[in-house]
Amino acid sequence: MAKLEFDLRDRRLFIRLFGPNVYAVGGFVRDILRRKPSEEVDLLVTRRSLEDIVRALEPLGKVDLVGKSFGVIKFTRAGRTVDIALPRTDRSEAKRVRRHRDIQAQSDPWLPVEEDLRRRDFRCNSLAWRLSDGSLIDPFDGRRDIRENILRLTNPAAFPDDPLRVLRAARFASVLGFAVDPEIYPLARTVALEGLSVERVTEELYKILLRSPRPSRGLEEMFRLGALRPLLPELYALTLIIQDSVFHPEMDDFGHHTVWAHTKITVDQAKRLAEKTGVDPAKQPALLWAALFHDAGKAETTHWEYKKGRMAVTSAGHDTAGERLALKAFDRLKIYSWNGADVRNLALRLIRTHHRAGELWQNRSVLTKKAFNRFAADTGGEYELAAVLDAADRAGRSDRLVSGLDKEARWLLREMKAHNVSKETIKPLVLGRDLLKMSVPPGKDMGLMLKRLYQKQLDGEFETRAAALKAARQLVRDSRPEKERS
Repeated sequence: MAKLEFDLRDRRLFIRLFGPNVYAVGGFVRDILRRKPSEEVDLLVTRRSLEDIVRALEPLGKVDLVGKSFGVIKFTRAGRTVDIALPRTDRSEAKRVRRHRDIQAQSDPWLPVEEDLRRRDFRCNSLAWRLSDGSLIDPFDGRRDIRENILRLTNPAAFPDDPLRVLRAARFASVLGFAVDPEIYPLARTVALEGLSVERVTEELYKILLRSPRPSRGLEEMFRLGALRPLLPELYALTLIIQDSVFHPEMDDFGHHTVWAHTKITVDQAKRLAEKTGVDPAKQPALLWAALFHDAGKAETTHWEYKKGRMAVTSAGHDTAGERLALKAFDRLKIYSWNGADVRNLALRLIRTHHRAGELWQNRSVLTKKAFNRFAADTGGEYELAAVLDAADRAGRSDRLVSGLDKEARWLLREMKAHNVSKETIKPLVLGRDLLKMSVPPGKDMGLMLKRLYQKQLDGEFETRAAALKAARQLVRDSRPEKERS
């Protein structure tokens, strides 16, 4: 039996508590073999009841029993949490499971480790490492699959029972860089995905976007596995929409110049640029969701048009159409915030304005500060993210990852700085409380005044609070009936 040596934190403690009956299992073992160890540790304890395990752990740290029926404990010690489980089997009431939650897990302390590994999805995850002597338990030849960088099913007959496994196949292919065994595709297309909870779907999508070096791998696998159409129909539509090959030379493996091919590359480039430019991690999800949906509107707006001596594919208005379609998808997927950042509204702003940065470049010879102010305001002050998305969109014509922002994006950021335009400078100088002091009652009229004053501010008619209040007083006077003004 092969041996595996690794310095697992608290290894001696777990051996002291559970002797030869404690194992590290699943992805943790897989990642050790890949020489990319993970911080997330799953342990399996055999031949001990759940109550015995809890009693042994309670004096040493915080114990949370999160799954009494199937024997799962979260054990926290010195700020680190480890999942500890009993061996278990999965079964379902129906022959064909329609929902992930229909799967019923049954724990059994005396179940052999090999049987617990049999219920796992892929052979590369069906591994256990006995802590006491370093023995590697590999009944399904998962180590070979790791060497060959391929996902193969542990138990093909059980694969359709859990619809989440289809998305996990896409995610593992993307995050690990593994190929998908061709035998999985026909099986995946027999799985009904409609029963998956929204939370599970969204969680897997976040992992594909945030954990993959190239999220396009997972997105393409969702397409191949038949998951894109039922779960993200707005994006599936892009697989059938062509782009003008003059402006979009990128294509799929079979020569199709589809919006889908461009979208996948754009997401990869956005991920790369986020890392290269130091985008706030809390805002990276908004950038990536925006990249994913930035051209969604082309499914509704693409048509042929004769211009400049030839028939061209055009998609005027796809930015606003894409915003609407993205909102529909975000509602369905319950995408709101992430680590304190308003992912939903920021992504929608970026989608709506994703062409504006390029338009500024094209008209750079005639621009004034007014144009930069309005761009900053329309992006909610997130013009740097908009510049990154615009650069990723341009870089979406080649699958070669960029090394940084292109000249257009660098020019824009320089100009914003040169014109002293920032998130702070575009904040409204006149607020509702200021108008209240000028005897303007709350309501529609006040809202219209504030909007008009803000437009004047963006147009450069005033730049200080004193000048803004002076303009506000004048506007209030002008809005009153003549007899009141006199």
